[in-house]
Amino acid sequence: MTAFKSDFLNVLQSRGFIHQCSDFEGLDALAAKGEATAYVGYDCTAPSLHIGNFLTMMMLYWLQQTGNKPITLMGGGTTMVGDPSGKDETRAMRTIAEIEANKASIRGVFAKVLRYGDGATDAAMLDNAEWLTKLNWIEMLRDIGRHFSVNRMLTMDSVRLRLEREQEMSFIEFNYMVCQAYDFVELSRRVGCRLQMGGSDQWGNIVNGVDLGRRMGTPQLFALTTPLLTTASGAKMGKTAQGAIWLNADQCSPYDFWQYWRNTEDADVVRFLKLFTTLPLGEIDKLAALQGAEINEAKKALADAATALLHGEEAARTAAETARRTFEEGAIAENLPTVEVPSAELEAGLGVLTAFVKAGLVASNGEARRQIKGGGLRVNDATVTDEKMTLTPNDLTSERVIKLSLGKKRHVLVKPA
Repeated sequence: MTAFKSDFLNVLQSRGFIHQCSDFEGLDALAAKGEATAYVGYDCTAPSLHIGNFLTMMMLYWLQQTGNKPITLMGGGTTMVGDPSGKDETRAMRTIAEIEANKASIRGVFAKVLRYGDGATDAAMLDNAEWLTKLNWIEMLRDIGRHFSVNRMLTMDSVRLRLEREQEMSFIEFNYMVCQAYDFVELSRRVGCRLQMGGSDQWGNIVNGVDLGRRMGTPQLFALTTPLLTTASGAKMGKTAQGAIWLNADQCSPYDFWQYWRNTEDADVVRFLKLFTTLPLGEIDKLAALQGAEINEAKKALADAATALLHGEEAARTAAETARRTFEEGAIAENLPTVEVPSAELEAGLGVLTAFVKAGLVASNGEARRQIKGGGLRVNDATVTDEKMTLTPNDLTSERVIKLSLGKKRHVLVKPA
């Protein structure tokens, strides 16, 4: 393990954030002086960010905690182009109205983790639509495009992998890396930004920005990436059968967010405690020493700390208590996720397969059937054995709900509207 001069790189290294860096020595010297203004870009492709974005937000958090300045860059402009990284086909083009709505929905989450203001180390938020949408095409080609080698662009993973699989890449996507590289130059000029951070899949794009800055006369720029997250079993981090784990509470409830961390694989607990919480390493070491069934306490600590960081202490406490009552007491906790169905639908008889799909516990009727065959679905704690079963008002508990369960840990209440 390298001993750095800066608290910033020492913290990132000790907590497992570092994958690649363009110049450790230069960045270390900059951060040691408290002069490492850094940014991460967030495209507005959905109404919420997800756990992968949470990882880079934590990099910005530690940057700020160690006396440097974080920049969150909203991709109002780059979202119009579409990042081809890791995609087998062209992203769906979003309207300006959709992008603006997504941007408005995303903005609020950053203040949960970062401190914004006018101080030297306070976070700032910018939007690349401010400069990208004002670029003149011919001037852009002459002033920026001339610095890019098509030969080199074709070797970038985001392009090369698509071409190797003989998947079409549109001209607009091909220009994404040019836009991202120019963002870095523009941020350097506007706010003295010297470092861009991101996931390892962004390495090529970020290094392009470092190179463009050198060619266009900025001070030396730096690139730093974090490992692309997978779980110990090899699955992509933040993905479940029901879809992505979103950061906005209206997309993924604090309870579901808490449950995601509580269900972490044993081999991942310590790594995720370091990456997704602010718990001191000494405390994490104590949790790492837990063996056997006691590791569940470490998982609860992870769920509590990650949920409190993003949704607040009260939401984390409520989620933990809801889980305790549901699992340890077998109670129907009122804070469980709830879906409403029209009373008439229940009166007529709601098919059990449809009910589980509506509740978001399974993705399709076919998946519900497979779960029934394996004994994985329960209604009011009774195992479902008949896929033709229907739910009626007779199934309502004294609390006037029907409790649907997938396995032992996922529960949703069905409530007549």
